[in-house]
Amino acid sequence: MSENKNILQDTHGRDHTYLRISLTERCNLRCTYCMPANGVPLSPKSHLMTYEEIYDIAKTFVDHGVTKIRLTGGEPLVRKDIPVILEKLATLPVELSITSNAVIIDKFIDVLKVNRVTKINVSLDSLDESKFKHITRRHEFKRVYDNILLLVKEGFTVKVNAVLIKGFNDNEIIDFINFTKDLPVSIRFIEFMPFDGNKWDMSKMVSYAEVIQYVNNAFKENDIIRLQDAPNDTSKNYKIKGYKGNFAIISSVTNPFCDSCNRLRLTANGQLKNCLFSATESDLLTALRAGKSIEPIVQKAVQAKFKVRGGMNTLEKLQKPDLHSKNRSMITIGG
Repeated sequence: MSENKNILQDTHGRDHTYLRISLTERCNLRCTYCMPANGVPLSPKSHLMTYEEIYDIAKTFVDHGVTKIRLTGGEPLVRKDIPVILEKLATLPVELSITSNAVIIDKFIDVLKVNRVTKINVSLDSLDESKFKHITRRHEFKRVYDNILLLVKEGFTVKVNAVLIKGFNDNEIIDFINFTKDLPVSIRFIEFMPFDGNKWDMSKMVSYAEVIQYVNNAFKENDIIRLQDAPNDTSKNYKIKGYKGNFAIISSVTNPFCDSCNRLRLTANGQLKNCLFSATESDLLTALRAGKSIEPIVQKAVQAKFKVRGGMNTLEKLQKPDLHSKNRSMITIGG
């Protein structure tokens, strides 16, 4: 392994400039695709990164080229020291953003603003209150909906993430797109992905092609505008002519965007995952607490990254439960 090689460049020439940090495994919702019905074993508090450790690890990544950090969970805002974490990370020369379910985000508007967090991703899988309750196992639809409107009003850039599940919310695709008619938000349809305990199978997934078919059936061809995707973008972006917002499709399963992947994930208990689909992890926290450099561990993990979906480079492999059931539940990876 070369000493002078960029430790965040893998063997496929991909430079990793984007770090997603999970702050907690806890959440105030219980979404079915994210968490098994009987919950998950939570890491003891002593096994979780402190705010100082989060900062130290993040700084190492920034020193080696990370320019964007997104905070996730669980629900990151349930962590009591979130204001301190934001304040510390805001001192780094990075774009800082957050993914939230927006249940309590109204309490953090000022904290987010003062710490330069302008981009918020909100998870919302249905615009129907009863469906929302079914999939989240909680009755918080109105708070989430109202808080999305509040975030827009307060000037945040808002993306709404909707995981599509066939027979459940695929009939809301057009409703979600029409939600962007008068609101400058981006709706992002996400293909249902396999994780431990979420009972994934291919028949539940709504593919990129199926979403496009819904769109083509509902709108005139000349009114569907294909937007320019940003570099390293995970989504294929569109808008409807005359609408204030836009929509996108994240097709991790049927059209993976692995060739341009620049993302790494750090779990709340300090494990580095080089791919969302990968079952392997690299322990950064133990080394940090022992006073050792985490750089060799980071480099080894990045070098071990597969070209496609944690080694599941075909749909046939993806459908083998023994391959993806070794991965964590999404709640403990970080959304």
